[in-house]
Amino acid sequence: MEALLVSGRLLGGILCLIVIEGIVIVVAHRHNNARPSPATLIPNLISGAALMLGIRLALSQAAWYWLALCLSASLIAHLTDLTLRYRPQGRT
Repeated sequence: MEALLVSGRLLGGILCLIVIEGIVIVVAHRHNNARPSPATLIPNLISGAALMLGIRLALSQAAWYWLALCLSASLIAHLTDLTLRYRPQGRT
């Protein structure tokens, strides 16, 4: 298990699952107008994916600015998610 994590394969698999989840959410919404809307869920997925990518970059000893970019993207996506979740009712 340690080798799987340190190699980055586990994190790559998790990133693939996040992408698949996003696709399923969008397709389900388009086919049967499923709730909640993808617009309210995708920022959460992006935030998690950016964190997973940041961990993978840190394990591969990438340059610090790539890690900073991933963390910043995660923060922006997280703040977007919070804004969408806690906006006043009645607004779209």
